Amino acid sequence: MSLYDALDLLQITTEGPVLHVRLNRPAKRNSVSDELLSQLHTVWVNIPKTVRAAVISGAGDHFCAGLDLSEVTERNVAEGMQHSRMWHACFDAIQFGPVPVIAVLHGAVVGGGLELASSAHLRVAEDSAFYGLPEGTRGIFVGGGGSVRISRLIGVARMTDMMLTGRVFDADEGQACAISNYRVADGQGLAKALELATKIAGNAPLSNYAITQALPRIADLSASDGLFMESLISSIAQGDEAAKERVRAFLEKRAGKVAKSS
Repeated sequence: MSLYDALDLLQITTEGPVLHVRLNRPAKRNSVSDELLSQLHTVWVNIPKTVRAAVISGAGDHFCAGLDLSEVTERNVAEGMQHSRMWHACFDAIQFGPVPVIAVLHGAVVGGGLELASSAHLRVAEDSAFYGLPEGTRGIFVGGGGSVRISRLIGVARMTDMMLTGRVFDADEGQACAISNYRVADGQGLAKALELATKIAGNAPLSNYAITQALPRIADLSASDGLFMESLISSIAQGDEAAKERVRAFLEKRAGKVAKSS
């Protein structure tokens, strides 16, 4: 029996070096219960060494409608802090885990669902995707890292609007304000995400790791400190044997040049 067999709220498959994790609570619009959160966290702290990229999607008509409100109970301040930090630990494991992660967005991407999506490194949105942060209208505040991750994706002003007024963005608006990196027709999101993940999995592992780990941290630094960090990471990455082989392949015309996409 594998570790994944016990994770009944997820559907987990591998295709070569790509891990696909599907939220599997369609009757609840894949809302995040404490158990689902725990299972997601378990996956990301146990990524097999053979995996080079991962995809997160949602079963049914929606990616994720956020916190499972049926589990909300009255908590004191300490309990509320602990609950929020559970979400932070899970989503940090995704963002700062060992492999790049692509989220497939369709239907509701709301509240904690948008926080989950923002912890991925790339996002593919289908036509049906829509985005909301209803916390303000429900008398609560984001607690799954959204104040950091979502505000950096779309800006503080847009996030403030969504939370204060309950404004909902459709897929086109989400693409325009950088929630998604790619837009596809309904039903095509997973194929696009797997295509991207397979391509990313072919990169030098150290390069992928440097990109996903260093870029968000450099963004937190002063310009001077960021440039120093860039030099450090660059020197480490180019010293990797896999990187050296790729440079040799380019110089020896065994690798293609950058070209405009068709």
